[in-house]
Amino acid sequence: MRFVSYAQNFEDVMLWRALKHISNGFYIDVGAWSPDIDSVTRIFYEHGWRGVNVEPNSEFHAQYALSRPRDINLKTAVGDKEGTLHINFMSNAGLSTAIDEFAAQHKAAGCTGDRQEVPLSTLKTICRENIPATQEIHFLKVDVEGLEESVLRGNDWTLYRPWIVLVEATLPMSQVESYASWEPILLNAGYQFVYADGLNRFYLANERAGLQEAFKYPPNVFDGFLLSAQQEAETKAQQAETKAQQAETKAQQAEAELQAVYASLSWRLSSPVRWLGKFIKR
Repeated sequence: MRFVSYAQNFEDVMLWRALKHISNGFYIDVGAWSPDIDSVTRIFYEHGWRGVNVEPNSEFHAQYALSRPRDINLKTAVGDKEGTLHINFMSNAGLSTAIDEFAAQHKAAGCTGDRQEVPLSTLKTICRENIPATQEIHFLKVDVEGLEESVLRGNDWTLYRPWIVLVEATLPMSQVESYASWEPILLNAGYQFVYADGLNRFYLANERAGLQEAFKYPPNVFDGFLLSAQQEAETKAQQAETKAQQAETKAQQAEAELQAVYASLSWRLSSPVRWLGKFIKR
């Protein structure tokens, strides 16, 4: 199976480079959004992995329930305590946020929003209730539009230690870095910063230092990946070629049938002439 990158910023390429030797791996995706569009986990699922997708948006949660039957799909927000949380679900769903200031900025830019109350859990609760103690967590992805610090504070980093943690590290729709408040949580928990892609920051557990070499370079030709848009274009081209071949085959069949009909008619029309010729000779 070819490796197809579905992620927004090649996050899956970097993770695959480090973890492709793992069979049937496990992930946690907090702020999972779509199971297909800009998905960091889709290609891993297609390669037999499974995991936990956390997405409070009803529409996207339903999509996960339908398309990811091997996964655990949770309709909840994640923070540093249990309870409920108000989220502004924006018309551009990727901008949905619990930070009212961010929601106001999005509305000023033309988005509409619907503020709803949703369940609130923590990473340590999600792990305790859904993941066996013996299950390794190979990567954790966090994309929560401003709640990164709360999400990271809500984990027990002694018990639940993903090999790789990647966290969106800029303010929504900008290149302004926003990791200063939450990075110390990871550093103090025994993680080291290994890579930044302009949108996310990647951290590696100290006990997995052997994977650090995988983050030396950005995605490049040697990763041998195909963009999902390229795959889609190839599929459409193949479908068009198949339809063209089918049309050509039908045309050839129609021509053969027409020739057969013509031959039959020619024989029938010529038969009386041959009979009359024989009669005259007599």
